Amino acid sequence: MKPFTNFQSRVVPLPLNNIDTDQIIPARFLKTTSKRGLDAQLFCDWRYDAQGSPNPDFVLNQPVSRGAQVLLAGDNFGCGSSREHAPWALTQFGFRAVISTSFADIFRQNSLKNSLLPIAIPPDAHAGLLAAVVADPGVEVAIDLPNQTLTLPGGRKVAFPVDEFSKHCLVNGVDELGYILQQEPAIAAFEAAHPAAIDTLG
Repeated sequence: MKPFTNFQSRVVPLPLNNIDTDQIIPARFLKTTSKRGLDAQLFCDWRYDAQGSPNPDFVLNQPVSRGAQVLLAGDNFGCGSSREHAPWALTQFGFRAVISTSFADIFRQNSLKNSLLPIAIPPDAHAGLLAAVVADPGVEVAIDLPNQTLTLPGGRKVAFPVDEFSKHCLVNGVDELGYILQQEPAIAAFEAAHPAAIDTLG
């Protein structure tokens, strides 16, 4: 994984509540174990019509969304099944963070393990950000993971929660196995100082 760095970005508004993982990426696309190509299937049933043509009214198909790295969703984002393909599809599209008032627990954990930062903010801050984006789609937010702050277009800084272990892994660009490998010197020192095994069968 690449280290998660601070960044600024425009925001794609999709302020629907209870967007489940089957809408993020429908079940028929879950046969693959590769992340490649999942960006084309993100929000597939909303993004394309019955003939497979892009729906011009869907926000991801609009020019203003190109290059934006932050999705602004409604409450309880990522509910439903536990599919890891959901954060895969979002990151493959180019999203680095999703802002909501709350996330489904399994989706939040899957996201943190796949370099997608779920940012939960209070309803008033969420409403203010949505209003700012609707008024001017070009406004940006700034995300500072080490300090756990989201800076809104008007300059207000909003703190967001993230556990220390997940933050360490994101900032350092390591997964759980990578974290264990980082502890190899300490593990070796412990084993070297550990008493030798006692043969209780002799």
